[in-house]
Amino acid sequence: MSEEMNLVRDLAVILVSAGVFAIISRALKQPLILGYIVAGFLIGPNFHFFPGISSTETVSQWSDIGIIFLMFGLGLEFSFRKLLKVGSTALVTAGAKFLGCFVLGFVAGNAMGWTMMESVFFGGLLSMSSTMVVIKAYDDMGLKDTPYAGMSFGTLVVQDLIAIVMLVLLSTMAVSHRFSGGEMLFNIAKLVFFIVLWFLVGLYVIPSLLKKARGYLNDEILLIVSIGLCFAMVSIAEAVGFSSALGAFVMGSILAETVEGEWIDGLVVPIKNLFGAVFFISVGMMLSPAAVAEHWLPILVITLLVVLSTVFVSLGVLLTGGGLRNSLYTGLSLAQLGEFGFIIVGVGVSLGVMREFIYPVIIAVSVITTFLTPYFIKAAEPLYSWLKKKLPEELLSRIDEPSTGNAAAAEHNEWKQLITSLGVRIVLYGVLILAVMIAGRTWLAPGLESLFPGWNTWLIKAVALVATLAVMTPFLAGMNLNPNSITEPMVKLTKEKASNRWPILGLIILRSFITVAMIVMAISIWFELKGWALALVVLAGLAIVLSARRGMHRYSRIEQKLLSNLGEKEELN
Repeated sequence: MSEEMNLVRDLAVILVSAGVFAIISRALKQPLILGYIVAGFLIGPNFHFFPGISSTETVSQWSDIGIIFLMFGLGLEFSFRKLLKVGSTALVTAGAKFLGCFVLGFVAGNAMGWTMMESVFFGGLLSMSSTMVVIKAYDDMGLKDTPYAGMSFGTLVVQDLIAIVMLVLLSTMAVSHRFSGGEMLFNIAKLVFFIVLWFLVGLYVIPSLLKKARGYLNDEILLIVSIGLCFAMVSIAEAVGFSSALGAFVMGSILAETVEGEWIDGLVVPIKNLFGAVFFISVGMMLSPAAVAEHWLPILVITLLVVLSTVFVSLGVLLTGGGLRNSLYTGLSLAQLGEFGFIIVGVGVSLGVMREFIYPVIIAVSVITTFLTPYFIKAAEPLYSWLKKKLPEELLSRIDEPSTGNAAAAEHNEWKQLITSLGVRIVLYGVLILAVMIAGRTWLAPGLESLFPGWNTWLIKAVALVATLAVMTPFLAGMNLNPNSITEPMVKLTKEKASNRWPILGLIILRSFITVAMIVMAISIWFELKGWALALVVLAGLAIVLSARRGMHRYSRIEQKLLSNLGEKEELN
C-alpha cells in the first residue's frame, strides 16, 4: 500500500475507533475523554487485537495540531480580558502549586532512590497539569461558564508560562550542572516582552483589518483567515523559542476581543473537536502494559503524589479569597500530569540526566490521571458538602464565600492605583520602544547597506539612529503623559497630605530616568558612549523627553485606536 493510502487507512482507524468508543462512553454516561483514551490504547502499538496504526509519527503530528486547536479554542473562549480578571488568583495558585509540587517531587524522587538531577526534573514535571484535558472535561460536563472554570484556565495558562521558563532552566542545569539565575530572569523578561508586544500589535492591527473587511466575510473566508492567523502566531512563537501552544492561545485571545470572536469560535469548534480527539487517542497509544507491570510501584506513588498536589492548588485559591467550593473544584480539576510533563522528561532523557524507564512511567501516570480527571471533578461537590458539615462554623464562614473586600479596598487605594498605572504604562510603552530598537538594528541598518552601498559605515549608523529615534518619539511621549488614571490619584494624595508630593515627584523623576535610559540605549546600539559624550546624550535625552510631548497627537491616535478596538465588542453587546 502506498504511503498516501497508509495515511488514509490510519486516519480511518483513528476516527472509526474514536467514534465507536465515544458512543459507548456516552451510552454509559462516561466522559468522552475515556472513550478516546481506550480507543488509542486498543489501536496502539502495545495491543494487537484491533487494526493498528502504520505510522505513529503521523499520529504525533496530528496530535500536535490538536494541541494547537485546543489552545486556540481556549483563547477564543477565555480571552485576555478574562485572564486579567483572575490574574492574582491564577498567579498565586500556579505559584503555590509549582513550589509545593517541586519540593514534594524532589523529596519523593530522593526517597525512591533517584539521582539529584532526576529528582529536580521530577519536581518540575509534577507541577504541570494538562490544559487540554481540563478543557475537554469542562466541555463534556458543561462547566465552562462556572467561576472555577475561569480560575482553572487562568492557573493553567500561568502554569504553562512557568513551564516554558522551567524548560530552559532545567536544560541549562542539565548541561552545565549549575543554576543560572541570570538566564532564568532573562527568559522571564523575554517571555513578558513578547507576550506584551504580541497583544499590543495584535489588538491594534487585527481588529482594524477585520473591521475593514467585515462586508466581505462569510463562514469560509473567516475560518481560513482565523486559522491562518493562528498558525502564523504559532510559527512566530516557535521562532523566538516558545511553545506552539502559547502562540495559539495568544492569537485566540486577540481574536476573542474582536466583534467576530464568537463567530470564529463557532466555526473552529468542529475542527477543535476532531483534532482534540486525535490528541487523546495519541495519549492512549503511549500506554504500555509491560511498563505498567514492571514499574507499578513508582506509577502508584507518582499517581498518589499527583492527587496530593491538588491540596496546593486549593490552598492557592483559598489564599486569594476564592471560596471553599471554587478551591475544591479548581484543585480537583488539575489532578493530572500534563503535556509539558512529557516534554520535560523527554528533555531529561535526551540529555542523559534521567534514565529511560522514567519516560514510560510518566506516560502511564498521565494516562491514569487523565482517565480519573472527570471523576475527580464530579467528586468536588460531594467533598464540599461533607466539609461543610465537618468544618467549624467560624472557619467555614471565613473561607466558604468568595472574598470581594480586598478588591473593593484596592480600588480606593490611591497609592496602589498610581503605582500600578505608572508601572503598566512604562512596561507597555517600554516594550514598544524596545521593539523599535530591535527592528532598527535587525532590519533597518542592513537595509540601508544594501540600498546605499556607497555610504560609509558611520553615515549608515547615523541615519538608522535618527530614524529609530523618530519612530520612538510618540512612544516616549506616551510613556511620559499622565492620563486620568495617573492624574486623579496624584491630586487626591497631594490634597490628603502635602508631604506626598515628594514621593510622587520621585516617581516622575524615575519615569524620566527610564525614558532617558532608553534613549541612551538606542544610541549605544550604534555608537560607543564615553565620558562627556554620555553626559551630553543624557542632557539631549531630557530635551527629547520634553519635546516628545509635541508628538502627543500621534500617540493619542495610536492609544485611542487600541482602546477603541478593545472596547468595540462590548459596545455592540
